[in-house]
Amino acid sequence: MRAARLIKMVLLLQSRPSMTAAELAQELEVSERTITRDALALSEAGVPVYADRGRAGGYRLIGGYRTRLTGLARTEAEALFLSGVPGALREMGLEDAASAAQLKVSAALLPSLKNASRSAAQRFHLDAPGWYQEPTAPDLLPVVAEAVWDDRVLAARYRDADRELEPYGLVLKAGVWYLCARADGTSFRVYRIDRFTAVALTDHRFERDESFDLPAFWEERAAQFARSILRSEVVVRLSPDAARRLPYVADRAAAQEALEAAGPPDGQGWVTVSLPVESDVVAFTQLLSLGPELEVLEPADLRERFAEAASRMHALHTKGAEGAVTEGQR
Repeated sequence: MRAARLIKMVLLLQSRPSMTAAELAQELEVSERTITRDALALSEAGVPVYADRGRAGGYRLIGGYRTRLTGLARTEAEALFLSGVPGALREMGLEDAASAAQLKVSAALLPSLKNASRSAAQRFHLDAPGWYQEPTAPDLLPVVAEAVWDDRVLAARYRDADRELEPYGLVLKAGVWYLCARADGTSFRVYRIDRFTAVALTDHRFERDESFDLPAFWEERAAQFARSILRSEVVVRLSPDAARRLPYVADRAAAQEALEAAGPPDGQGWVTVSLPVESDVVAFTQLLSLGPELEVLEPADLRERFAEAASRMHALHTKGAEGAVTEGQR
Protein backbone atom coordinates (compact mmCIF):
# COMPACT_ATOMS: atom_id res chain seq x y z
CA MET A 1 0.00 0.00 0.00
CA ARG A 2 2.76 2.45 0.91
CA ALA A 3 4.69 1.71 -2.29
CA ALA A 4 1.61 2.51 -4.38
CA ARG A 5 1.08 5.72 -2.41
CA LEU A 6 4.68 6.81 -2.96
CA ILE A 7 4.38 6.24 -6.70
CA LYS A 8 1.15 8.23 -6.81
CA MET A 9 2.80 11.04 -4.85
CA VAL A 10 5.63 11.23 -7.38
CA LEU A 11 3.16 11.29 -10.28
CA LEU A 12 1.14 14.06 -8.60
CA LEU A 13 4.25 16.19 -8.10
CA GLN A 14 5.33 15.43 -11.64
CA SER A 15 2.04 16.77 -13.02
CA ARG A 16 2.07 20.07 -11.08
CA PRO A 17 4.67 22.75 -10.29
CA SER A 18 4.21 22.18 -6.55
CA MET A 19 1.69 20.95 -4.00
CA THR A 20 1.22 21.75 -0.34
CA ALA A 21 1.24 19.03 2.29
CA ALA A 22 -2.49 19.61 2.80
CA GLU A 23 -3.21 19.13 -0.91
CA LEU A 24 -1.16 15.95 -1.07
CA ALA A 25 -2.79 14.64 2.10
CA GLN A 26 -6.24 15.21 0.61
CA GLU A 27 -5.34 13.54 -2.69
CA LEU A 28 -3.71 10.53 -1.02
CA GLU A 29 -6.19 10.34 1.89
CA VAL A 30 -3.53 10.40 4.59
CA SER A 31 -2.36 12.85 7.26
CA GLU A 32 0.08 15.69 6.61
CA ARG A 33 2.52 13.97 8.96
CA THR A 34 2.43 10.91 6.69
CA ILE A 35 3.16 13.17 3.70
CA THR A 36 6.24 14.50 5.50
CA ARG A 37 7.50 10.96 6.16
CA ASP A 38 6.78 9.89 2.57
CA ALA A 39 8.65 12.89 1.16
CA LEU A 40 11.64 11.99 3.29
CA ALA A 41 11.47 8.36 2.13
CA LEU A 42 11.38 9.43 -1.52
CA SER A 43 14.35 11.74 -1.02
CA GLU A 44 16.35 8.94 0.62
CA ALA A 45 15.47 6.69 -2.34
CA GLY A 46 16.96 9.20 -4.79
CA VAL A 47 13.80 10.99 -5.93
CA PRO A 48 14.61 14.73 -5.81
CA VAL A 49 11.67 15.94 -3.71
CA TYR A 50 12.28 19.45 -2.38
CA ALA A 51 10.29 21.11 0.41
CA ASP A 52 9.72 24.88 0.16
CA ARG A 53 9.28 26.45 3.59
CA GLY A 54 6.83 29.21 4.50
CA ARG A 55 3.12 29.88 4.18
CA ALA A 56 3.21 29.57 0.37
CA GLY A 57 5.54 26.60 0.43
CA GLY A 58 5.01 23.02 -0.53
CA TYR A 59 6.66 20.06 -2.19
CA ARG A 60 8.06 19.94 -5.72
CA LEU A 61 10.39 17.90 -7.89
CA ILE A 62 13.63 19.54 -8.96
CA GLY A 63 15.97 19.04 -11.88
CA GLY A 64 13.20 18.15 -14.36
CA TYR A 65 12.83 14.73 -12.77
CA ARG A 66 10.48 12.41 -14.69
CA THR A 67 9.50 8.89 -13.80
CA ARG A 68 8.87 6.24 -16.46
CA LEU A 69 5.91 3.90 -16.80
CA THR A 70 7.95 0.74 -16.32
CA GLY A 71 6.40 0.30 -12.87
CA LEU A 72 2.95 -0.46 -14.28
CA ALA A 73 1.48 -3.85 -13.48
CA ARG A 74 -0.37 -5.71 -16.25
CA THR A 75 -3.81 -4.96 -14.81
CA GLU A 76 -2.90 -1.27 -14.49
CA ALA A 77 -1.67 -1.10 -18.08
CA GLU A 78 -4.83 -2.83 -19.37
CA ALA A 79 -7.04 -0.49 -17.34
CA LEU A 80 -5.20 2.48 -18.84
CA PHE A 81 -6.21 1.41 -22.35
CA LEU A 82 -9.81 1.05 -21.21
CA SER A 83 -9.99 4.66 -20.05
CA GLY A 84 -10.84 6.01 -23.49
CA VAL A 85 -14.20 5.46 -25.17
CA PRO A 86 -13.36 5.12 -28.89
CA GLY A 87 -16.76 6.19 -30.19
CA ALA A 88 -16.98 9.20 -27.88
CA LEU A 89 -13.44 10.31 -28.73
CA ARG A 90 -14.21 10.02 -32.42
CA GLU A 91 -17.39 12.11 -32.08
CA MET A 92 -15.49 14.84 -30.21
CA GLY A 93 -12.79 14.92 -32.90
CA LEU A 94 -10.12 13.50 -30.56
CA GLU A 95 -9.57 10.07 -32.14
CA ASP A 96 -6.17 10.95 -33.63
CA ALA A 97 -4.92 12.53 -30.40
CA ALA A 98 -6.04 9.50 -28.37
CA SER A 99 -4.36 7.12 -30.81
CA ALA A 100 -1.10 9.06 -30.64
CA ALA A 101 -1.21 9.07 -26.82
CA GLN A 102 -1.76 5.32 -26.69
CA LEU A 103 1.20 4.77 -29.01
CA LYS A 104 3.42 6.87 -26.75
CA VAL A 105 2.27 4.95 -23.67
CA SER A 106 2.84 1.65 -25.45
CA ALA A 107 6.37 2.68 -26.37
CA ALA A 108 7.18 3.37 -22.70
CA LEU A 109 5.89 0.06 -21.37
CA LEU A 110 8.02 -2.94 -20.55
CA PRO A 111 8.23 -5.61 -23.30
CA SER A 112 6.08 -7.96 -21.20
CA LEU A 113 3.23 -5.41 -21.29
CA LYS A 114 3.34 -4.52 -24.98
CA ASN A 115 0.14 -6.43 -25.73
CA ALA A 116 -1.82 -4.73 -22.93
CA SER A 117 -3.77 -2.52 -25.34
CA ARG A 118 -4.91 -5.43 -27.51
CA SER A 119 -5.61 -7.59 -24.46
CA ALA A 120 -7.96 -4.97 -23.02
CA ALA A 121 -9.64 -4.06 -26.31
CA GLN A 122 -10.47 -7.68 -27.08
CA ARG A 123 -12.10 -8.21 -23.68
CA PHE A 124 -14.08 -5.01 -23.03
CA HIS A 125 -16.02 -2.74 -25.35
CA LEU A 126 -18.39 0.10 -24.44
CA ASP A 127 -21.41 0.63 -26.69
CA ALA A 128 -23.07 3.70 -25.16
CA PRO A 129 -26.36 4.08 -27.10
CA GLY A 130 -29.39 2.08 -26.01
CA TRP A 131 -30.92 -0.73 -28.04
CA TYR A 132 -32.99 0.17 -31.11
CA GLN A 133 -31.35 3.59 -31.31
CA GLU A 134 -29.29 4.72 -34.25
CA PRO A 135 -26.21 6.46 -32.77
CA THR A 136 -25.73 9.91 -34.28
CA ALA A 137 -23.16 12.48 -33.22
CA PRO A 138 -24.35 16.12 -33.20
CA ASP A 139 -22.63 18.12 -35.92
CA LEU A 140 -21.70 20.87 -33.45
CA LEU A 141 -20.13 18.53 -30.89
CA PRO A 142 -16.45 18.99 -31.99
CA VAL A 143 -16.71 22.77 -31.58
CA VAL A 144 -18.31 22.41 -28.15
CA ALA A 145 -15.63 19.89 -27.15
CA GLU A 146 -12.89 22.29 -28.22
CA ALA A 147 -14.43 25.02 -26.07
CA VAL A 148 -14.52 22.63 -23.09
CA TRP A 149 -10.86 21.70 -23.50
CA ASP A 150 -9.65 25.30 -23.96
CA ASP A 151 -11.92 26.96 -21.35
CA ARG A 152 -13.27 29.20 -24.11
CA VAL A 153 -16.53 31.12 -23.76
CA LEU A 154 -19.05 29.74 -26.22
CA ALA A 155 -21.53 31.89 -28.14
CA ALA A 156 -24.52 29.62 -28.69
CA ARG A 157 -28.09 29.61 -29.92
CA TYR A 158 -30.19 27.19 -27.89
CA ARG A 159 -33.93 26.80 -28.47
CA ASP A 160 -34.03 30.09 -30.41
CA ALA A 161 -32.30 32.04 -27.63
CA ASP A 162 -28.77 33.45 -27.79
CA ARG A 163 -26.54 32.67 -24.82
CA GLU A 164 -22.94 33.05 -23.73
CA LEU A 165 -21.84 29.87 -21.97
CA GLU A 166 -18.84 28.86 -19.93
CA PRO A 167 -18.55 25.18 -20.97
CA TYR A 168 -17.31 23.07 -18.04
CA GLY A 169 -17.84 19.49 -19.17
CA LEU A 170 -19.46 17.01 -21.53
CA VAL A 171 -21.54 13.99 -20.54
CA LEU A 172 -22.55 11.07 -22.76
CA LYS A 173 -25.74 9.50 -21.39
CA ALA A 174 -27.45 6.61 -23.21
CA GLY A 175 -26.10 7.82 -26.55
CA VAL A 176 -27.09 11.47 -25.99
CA TRP A 177 -24.48 14.21 -25.48
CA TYR A 178 -25.05 16.91 -22.83
CA LEU A 179 -23.08 20.05 -21.98
CA CYS A 180 -22.73 21.20 -18.37
CA ALA A 181 -22.11 24.93 -18.52
CA ARG A 182 -22.46 28.15 -16.56
CA ALA A 183 -24.94 30.44 -18.27
CA ASP A 184 -24.08 34.13 -18.48
CA GLY A 185 -21.61 33.78 -15.62
CA THR A 186 -24.28 32.76 -13.09
CA SER A 187 -25.74 29.31 -12.42
CA PHE A 188 -24.77 25.93 -13.88
CA ARG A 189 -27.22 24.26 -16.26
CA VAL A 190 -27.41 21.23 -18.54
CA TYR A 191 -27.91 21.54 -22.32
CA ARG A 192 -28.54 18.85 -24.92
CA ILE A 193 -25.93 19.25 -27.66
CA ASP A 194 -28.35 18.26 -30.43
CA ARG A 195 -30.62 21.19 -29.49
CA PHE A 196 -28.00 23.81 -30.25
CA THR A 197 -28.69 25.40 -33.63
CA ALA A 198 -25.45 27.41 -33.71
CA VAL A 199 -22.24 27.58 -31.69
CA ALA A 200 -19.08 29.61 -32.11
CA LEU A 201 -15.85 29.93 -30.16
CA THR A 202 -15.19 33.40 -28.80
CA ASP A 203 -11.79 34.94 -28.14
CA HIS A 204 -12.48 35.03 -24.40
CA ARG A 205 -11.36 32.43 -21.91
CA PHE A 206 -12.99 31.96 -18.55
CA GLU A 207 -11.43 31.02 -15.23
CA ARG A 208 -12.79 27.68 -14.08
CA ASP A 209 -14.32 27.29 -10.65
CA GLU A 210 -12.00 24.62 -9.25
CA SER A 211 -14.67 23.51 -6.81
CA PHE A 212 -16.90 22.34 -9.68
CA ASP A 213 -17.14 18.52 -9.67
CA LEU A 214 -18.57 17.26 -12.97
CA PRO A 215 -19.51 13.70 -11.86
CA ALA A 216 -21.15 14.97 -8.66
CA PHE A 217 -22.97 17.77 -10.52
CA TRP A 218 -24.30 15.35 -13.14
CA GLU A 219 -25.41 12.81 -10.54
CA GLU A 220 -27.34 15.49 -8.65
CA ARG A 221 -29.00 16.96 -11.76
CA ALA A 222 -29.87 13.53 -13.14
CA ALA A 223 -31.55 12.62 -9.85
CA GLN A 224 -33.42 15.95 -9.83
CA PHE A 225 -34.62 15.37 -13.39
CA ALA A 226 -35.79 11.85 -12.62
CA ARG A 227 -37.78 13.14 -9.65
CA SER A 228 -39.17 16.17 -11.46
CA ILE A 229 -40.95 14.17 -14.18
CA LEU A 230 -42.82 12.01 -11.65
CA ARG A 231 -45.73 14.42 -11.24
CA SER A 232 -48.59 11.97 -10.61
CA GLU A 233 -49.25 9.06 -8.29
CA VAL A 234 -51.16 5.80 -8.63
CA VAL A 235 -52.18 3.29 -5.96
CA VAL A 236 -51.92 -0.35 -6.96
CA ARG A 237 -52.07 -3.84 -5.46
CA LEU A 238 -49.23 -6.13 -6.47
CA SER A 239 -48.83 -9.88 -6.36
CA PRO A 240 -45.44 -11.16 -5.15
CA ASP A 241 -44.40 -11.61 -8.79
CA ALA A 242 -45.52 -8.09 -9.74
CA ALA A 243 -43.70 -6.62 -6.73
CA ARG A 244 -40.51 -8.31 -7.91
CA ARG A 245 -40.93 -7.02 -11.48
CA LEU A 246 -42.11 -3.47 -10.66
CA PRO A 247 -38.60 -1.86 -10.62
CA TYR A 248 -38.07 -3.18 -14.16
CA VAL A 249 -41.22 -1.64 -15.67
CA ALA A 250 -41.42 1.69 -13.79
CA ASP A 251 -38.85 4.21 -12.57
CA ARG A 252 -36.47 2.01 -10.60
CA ALA A 253 -35.77 4.38 -7.69
CA ALA A 254 -39.42 5.37 -7.32
CA ALA A 255 -40.55 1.73 -7.45
CA GLN A 256 -38.04 0.63 -4.83
CA GLU A 257 -38.98 3.48 -2.50
CA ALA A 258 -42.69 2.69 -2.93
CA LEU A 259 -42.13 -0.99 -2.15
CA GLU A 260 -40.06 -0.15 0.95
CA ALA A 261 -42.84 2.17 2.21
CA ALA A 262 -45.60 -0.39 1.60
CA GLY A 263 -47.39 -2.04 4.49
CA PRO A 264 -47.38 -5.80 5.20
CA PRO A 265 -48.86 -8.18 2.57
CA ASP A 266 -52.55 -9.05 2.81
CA GLY A 267 -53.94 -12.55 3.22
CA GLN A 268 -53.19 -13.34 -0.44
CA GLY A 269 -49.61 -12.12 -0.18
CA TRP A 270 -50.35 -8.96 -2.19
CA VAL A 271 -49.06 -5.50 -1.18
CA THR A 272 -50.56 -2.08 -1.78
CA VAL A 273 -48.17 0.69 -2.89
CA SER A 274 -48.41 4.36 -3.82
CA LEU A 275 -46.23 4.74 -6.90
CA PRO A 276 -45.03 8.11 -8.31
CA VAL A 277 -45.41 8.16 -12.12
CA GLU A 278 -44.85 10.60 -14.96
CA SER A 279 -48.54 10.58 -15.94
CA ASP A 280 -51.55 8.26 -16.06
CA VAL A 281 -50.83 7.61 -19.74
CA VAL A 282 -47.25 6.54 -19.01
CA ALA A 283 -48.41 4.49 -16.01
CA PHE A 284 -50.91 2.63 -18.19
CA THR A 285 -48.20 1.71 -20.69
CA GLN A 286 -45.72 0.65 -18.02
CA LEU A 287 -48.02 -1.24 -15.66
CA LEU A 288 -50.08 -3.03 -18.30
CA SER A 289 -47.12 -5.37 -18.81
CA LEU A 290 -47.77 -6.80 -15.32
CA GLY A 291 -51.13 -8.13 -16.54
CA PRO A 292 -53.30 -9.92 -13.94
CA GLU A 293 -50.54 -9.64 -11.33
CA LEU A 294 -51.57 -6.02 -10.67
CA GLU A 295 -54.81 -4.27 -9.63
CA VAL A 296 -55.18 -0.50 -10.01
CA LEU A 297 -57.01 1.08 -7.06
CA GLU A 298 -56.55 4.79 -7.81
CA PRO A 299 -57.15 6.96 -9.75
CA ALA A 300 -60.58 5.79 -10.90
CA ASP A 301 -60.00 6.81 -14.53
CA LEU A 302 -56.89 4.63 -14.76
CA ARG A 303 -58.71 1.71 -13.11
CA GLU A 304 -61.49 2.00 -15.70
CA ARG A 305 -58.93 2.10 -18.49
CA PHE A 306 -57.34 -1.13 -17.23
CA ALA A 307 -60.79 -2.76 -16.96
CA GLU A 308 -61.61 -1.73 -20.53
CA ALA A 309 -58.28 -3.05 -21.80
CA ALA A 310 -58.80 -6.36 -19.99
CA SER A 311 -62.30 -6.67 -21.42
CA ARG A 312 -61.09 -5.99 -24.96
CA MET A 313 -58.23 -8.47 -24.61
CA HIS A 314 -60.61 -11.13 -23.27
CA ALA A 315 -63.02 -10.59 -26.14
CA LEU A 316 -60.26 -10.60 -28.72
CA HIS A 317 -58.63 -13.77 -27.44
CA THR A 318 -61.92 -15.59 -26.92
CA LYS A 319 -63.01 -14.75 -30.45
CA GLY A 320 -59.63 -15.83 -31.81
CA ALA A 321 -59.81 -19.18 -30.04
CA GLU A 322 -63.36 -19.89 -31.27
CA GLY A 323 -62.36 -18.93 -34.80
CA ALA A 324 -59.38 -21.27 -34.71
CA VAL A 325 -61.55 -24.21 -33.54
CA THR A 326 -64.16 -23.54 -36.19
CA GLU A 327 -61.55 -23.36 -38.92
CA GLY A 328 -59.98 -26.57 -37.70
CA GLN A 329 -63.30 -28.44 -37.77
CA ARG A 330 -63.75 -27.53 -41.38
